[in-house]
Amino acid sequence: MELDVLGLLAACSYTLDCVEAELVHVSDNHSKRITYMSVCTAEQMGINGTDMQDLAICSLLHDNALNHYIKAKFNKISYTVSTRLFTNVSTHCAIGEKNIQNLPFNSDIRNVILYHHENNDGTGPFGKKRDEIPLFSKIIHLCDLVDKLSQTCKNEHKAYVSVCSYLKKTYGSIVDGDCVSAFLKAFPEDRFSLLWNSDLDNLLWKKVPRIKQDLRFDQIKYLADFYARIIDYKSPCTSTHSIGVAKNAERLSLFMGLNKSVSEKMYLAGALHDIGKVVVNNKILEKPGRLTEDEFSVMKHHAEFTYYMLSEIKDFKEIRDWAAFHHERLDGSGYPFGLSADKLNTQERIMACADIYQALTEDRPYKHSISHEKAFDVLKEMADNGWIDSDIVKNVALCFKPENT
Repeated sequence: MELDVLGLLAACSYTLDCVEAELVHVSDNHSKRITYMSVCTAEQMGINGTDMQDLAICSLLHDNALNHYIKAKFNKISYTVSTRLFTNVSTHCAIGEKNIQNLPFNSDIRNVILYHHENNDGTGPFGKKRDEIPLFSKIIHLCDLVDKLSQTCKNEHKAYVSVCSYLKKTYGSIVDGDCVSAFLKAFPEDRFSLLWNSDLDNLLWKKVPRIKQDLRFDQIKYLADFYARIIDYKSPCTSTHSIGVAKNAERLSLFMGLNKSVSEKMYLAGALHDIGKVVVNNKILEKPGRLTEDEFSVMKHHAEFTYYMLSEIKDFKEIRDWAAFHHERLDGSGYPFGLSADKLNTQERIMACADIYQALTEDRPYKHSISHEKAFDVLKEMADNGWIDSDIVKNVALCFKPENT
């Protein structure tokens, strides 16, 4: 499958920013600011093409290990968050490195995430010095420090003065001298202010080539699972829901005779279907009782956010719709767009059933899972009401029937 990998991972970085904003109360777009600063700095150092694309991916995902800390929180493992740096920074870096090792890079990015908090003089978490630290790590480290410092200032001018002073003071010790020189060439004060521009996305994509890559299914599956873990770890209520829906969607598609290529896309769509939930407050996601009308109205927006977040990925319309329309109903009473039967294709109908079946048959903190037979009864009732496709419900009954029955 040809895929705009960078576009997909940019959407992924947005989910990380949303989760981090709720967890540690930092501003949105952190990852994209780091990425824009990194690619502009790298451009001054002669980096371009697919190397620039790989740097952009590393920058977007430099804090990807956040999902581990969220999982730890939900398992009541003690940890401390201080601004952007976790107490055990080396663990944060090591997990982040492991998480991205199978992503489809064009060049060797080993140790880039692992060493992105190393100081030039060897005082970082792993004690690595200038010649032992990958260039991409040095660039990301500098830009991460700049963004952290900027957030403490009241306006852009004060931020720029503070950043310049800090870089001068730490030149060659904390931050790499060559990277500092390139950064300051890339960002005189008038360009520094662009970091808070509402058009940051467009500025970023003018600098970075969005080169589509032809991926094998194992690579697509790794991307999908990487994404799903971030979505699901935001709330313990969803646990492994997205991966479960992905597996259901792929399996049901194959069972119904859809070809292998379509079923692989369904796996990816299933993993992404709830991405919009990252913008919904956990107080609503985790509420044990019935949602109020206002709370449900907020919750319903998650499917719309899924649609718009995935719209940023090039040539992704088909998978976007399969993912985002999982709460639409055949009678037009669903959400977010109130689509009716004539606007919903087979894949979108399959996704709706796969999502409902997974939700019914998994444990949540406020409910126990129900059996395959009881889940089928619920689906059949929904089909009888004209909400979901009755033929697909019959296939669900056969496809997911326990082997010993």
